[in-house]
Amino acid sequence: MKINLVMIVKNEERSLKKCLEAAAGLVDEMIVVDTGSSDRTKEIAGEMGARVFDFQWVNDFSAARNFALDQSDGDWNLVLDGDEYLKPAHRGKLERMLSGRKGMWLGCITRYDSFRDEEGISVSTAVLPRLLPKGVRYEGTIHEQPAGDYPSYGTSLEADHDGYLYEDKGERNLPYLEQAVRDHPEDGYYRFQLAYTLRNLKRQEESLPYFRDFYRLAGKGEGYRAGGVVLYLYTLLDMGTAGHLDEAAGIIEKEEPVLGGWPDFSFVCGLFYMKRVLSDVRRYIGLLPNIEKCYLKCLRLGEQPMAGGVVGTGSFKAAYNLGAWYEVSGQTSLAEKYYRIAAKEGYGPAVMRLKEVVKEK
Repeated sequence: MKINLVMIVKNEERSLKKCLEAAAGLVDEMIVVDTGSSDRTKEIAGEMGARVFDFQWVNDFSAARNFALDQSDGDWNLVLDGDEYLKPAHRGKLERMLSGRKGMWLGCITRYDSFRDEEGISVSTAVLPRLLPKGVRYEGTIHEQPAGDYPSYGTSLEADHDGYLYEDKGERNLPYLEQAVRDHPEDGYYRFQLAYTLRNLKRQEESLPYFRDFYRLAGKGEGYRAGGVVLYLYTLLDMGTAGHLDEAAGIIEKEEPVLGGWPDFSFVCGLFYMKRVLSDVRRYIGLLPNIEKCYLKCLRLGEQPMAGGVVGTGSFKAAYNLGAWYEVSGQTSLAEKYYRIAAKEGYGPAVMRLKEVVKEK
């Protein structure tokens, strides 16, 4: 069995060596296609033993990916970006897993994405089809996906991704996504990606019509749907008006039977109930216990990296929010208990609050 690494890159000198070093021991050949770098990207790839090709950029990510795949003779192609770093993996175990299923199928990796937020740096997970059997190609000019109706299965492969810490590609991607939405008006995936990009650019109000369209168009079985629903809810909470909270309430009621077993959904529900109560305490005081219930449920569900979502919603972030809830409601012993749970996992805000709670006892 031959497994090749297949990449498209542009100006990746910061991270490419680390990426190739991490993958080299797992693959037979490394194929790097450069789409117009002005730094040392091509030189680094060559020094690392990769076969390097040039591709004239034509504003189409699938075209570049497919050109790169055309250069590979692998039975399986591992597709990575230059800011993704495989965690240690065993080649023999991977081969046994790939040989164990018959027919055409896609292998998924679990990617750990570091990103900046109001707390500093957080991590989320995404499960992505990145191990492609020979013959599979991509479609879509932006946020390209493997073409064909092939089943996807998880693998033991994991990768760290730090690109969001160094570069925001939202402004670059925006015109591509706007064109994709015009070209595919009934495609929920492009609507979601445009909404997500606008949200990341702090253009929440502009993103909402696209979130609404995505919610209407995306099928229940689409892999991106659950994350899209949660981001839609966060955007409504960011807006925070009575009308937006009413809209969020309707979505939560409808989605609880579908997404209620996912900690990220319960986590955003906890935030919703807090905002709902604060928006009109007299009217919504009866919802107060739901805040506690949501975060306790998060902890019961636990971390689910293979489901995607933000790391901590099933552990330290939920425990911290419970601690905060108990602290403001005067239940100091419970506040200390849950702050300690979060602090044991190294969560900085919990460490700080724990010191204050202990000092005040």
